[in-house]
Amino acid sequence: MTARARVPASSSNLGSGFDCIGVAIDRWLVASVTCAAETRGGGGGITVRRHGRLTAVSVPADEDLLVRGFRAACAAARVPAPGGGAIIDAASDIPVGCGLGSSAAAIVAGVLLADAALELNLTRQQVVEIATSIEGHPDNVAPAVYGGAVLSVRTSTGGGLVSTSLNVAADIELLIAVPPFPSDTKAARALLPKTLPHADAVLAASRAAALVQGLATGDGALLSAALDDVLHVPFRRARIPGYDAVVAAAQNAGAFGATLSGAGSAIVAIAPRERSAAVGTAMIAAWRAIGIESELITCTGSASGATVTASPRATHDVRRTTHDSTVIKELL
Repeated sequence: MTARARVPASSSNLGSGFDCIGVAIDRWLVASVTCAAETRGGGGGITVRRHGRLTAVSVPADEDLLVRGFRAACAAARVPAPGGGAIIDAASDIPVGCGLGSSAAAIVAGVLLADAALELNLTRQQVVEIATSIEGHPDNVAPAVYGGAVLSVRTSTGGGLVSTSLNVAADIELLIAVPPFPSDTKAARALLPKTLPHADAVLAASRAAALVQGLATGDGALLSAALDDVLHVPFRRARIPGYDAVVAAAQNAGAFGATLSGAGSAIVAIAPRERSAAVGTAMIAAWRAIGIESELITCTGSASGATVTASPRATHDVRRTTHDSTVIKELL
């Protein structure tokens, strides 16, 4: 059995939506798996062949997030992994380690490949929960699965997740400036304090509410407040060279505000559509002024979620090239 999954990138937190809000981005990880009888010499193991930006990943197959997602899906469904082994081919144009959900995309792809290839019949919410158990939080996972902007909330301490789509006003855009260096997510999380003053918690809650309403209405005052986070950005911003300059440039060009995408290193701004080109140009120029060439990604908040298909035999071969765009086109 062969299955193929296509999973989007995502930008999470968006300031005050820490660990619970994210939006799908029009960059993609595309992967396929060939299981059992179609695998020669598998011996029960899973082999990963990486293409595109995934060539920057160098971990043993058992530690690869695609494999971990695949095995976690099998475990959740109480189905053994393919006895004859499996081969996963994967390509991506999602920047790795820059706060655009590359890890979540890989985990979700692994879960979906197992679901389709082994006919596990998982619901999308089960996919979110399985992937979140590996990722640790749902802010990137849920938009990768459902698409668009998504809020995910735990129903109780250690309990299940409830995910709901958020409306995004048609007249706003997200501009994401991605530098050529990654950010260590674990190190960034280690910088966060274990406790905060009650007043800061109240402010954080109000700004998270402002984010939800601001995204839905495009209200500039609400979005400006929502992007001025107090929970995580103040403790992480110093790790990103040029952060203050890029944020100031975005605001001066007409953005409602700007903040870290995830834990960085990318910076995301939200702007009215008529100012988006100027904002993007200003962000790139601000980093260039200190010798950093960055890449701009524009997002409307309407990127679709993951898709998956299965077939009794392979329909493509991605081994012919390792060029990003060509590999992605072949997988598509």
